Amino acid sequence: MYKAIVINKTEAEGYNAHLMDLDDGDLPEGDVTVKVAYSTLNYKDGLAITGKGPVVRKFPMVPGIDLAGTVMSSTHADFKVGDAVVLNGWGVGEGHPGGLAQKARLKGDWLVPLPAAFKPEQAMAIGTAGYTAMLCVMALERHGVTPDKGEILVTGAAGGVGSVAVAILAKLGYTVVASTGRPSEGDYLKTLGATEIVDRAQFSEPGRPLGKERWAGAVDTVGSHTLANVCATTKYRGVVTCCGLAQGMDFPSTVAPFILRGVTLAGIDSVMAPKAERLEAWSRLATDLDVSKLELITREIGLSEAIDAAGELMAGTIRGRVVVDVNR
Repeated sequence: MYKAIVINKTEAEGYNAHLMDLDDGDLPEGDVTVKVAYSTLNYKDGLAITGKGPVVRKFPMVPGIDLAGTVMSSTHADFKVGDAVVLNGWGVGEGHPGGLAQKARLKGDWLVPLPAAFKPEQAMAIGTAGYTAMLCVMALERHGVTPDKGEILVTGAAGGVGSVAVAILAKLGYTVVASTGRPSEGDYLKTLGATEIVDRAQFSEPGRPLGKERWAGAVDTVGSHTLANVCATTKYRGVVTCCGLAQGMDFPSTVAPFILRGVTLAGIDSVMAPKAERLEAWSRLATDLDVSKLELITREIGLSEAIDAAGELMAGTIRGRVVVDVNR
């Protein structure tokens, strides 16, 4: 038997999530079985557990788009019993049972080796949020945004992606401006490396097609009017990476920033990213993220606390990252 959070949808109970005991017969198909040590709560997990977004594609479902653990059995050529592995995305926790459980059975092609630089709990302090932040930084670099080009804006900076993005960019020498709706998190964000804190209100309402040029680049986790206003105030040939929709899926913008200033809007998909890109991102995280900052970013909870914490996450009251010890 093993414990897992299970989401179901029935006529009697409606949409619900419970901590349950399962057995190996409940594991799905896959060529690698993992003893999970840690998982984490991402925004998408919050949507899935609370039912506030159409994330889960079939029921019952074990949520959790991330996990770190040890291989228990494998018929996959790249992995053997005892290997430490990490998983991010691939629709796990949406259409395939995920990491908020003590066991998971997965396709080996979805896994990457746990970098030697990280313990399993540190890998989950990074999780999909931190791996996505690294993909954003890599995209800025690919498009020629170097530290000497000017300020980098990070929106939703006190959240998971934002917190790690601020820490990585600061370590790489960028001047980071952090946008947040929580002024009380200013000292926290400055400790991560932000040089200035700005109120998200200046971006969150409808704005002009073009504003005063300021940003050499941006990491946007918010979408909607925020993304539109960030693009409108990005400098000539600047780059905006887009990886989230906390404000909304809409993009009420014009073509002006793109055809008059040559701004690049780079979409960042962490779910289906090729394995080579994942390996590069995790290799870069091992060198470009100050591991000591993870303690500032992270709160650890047990599996039994994850359902309540998902509600807090959706209410916007959680700072940084939530790591879940699935064995307590």
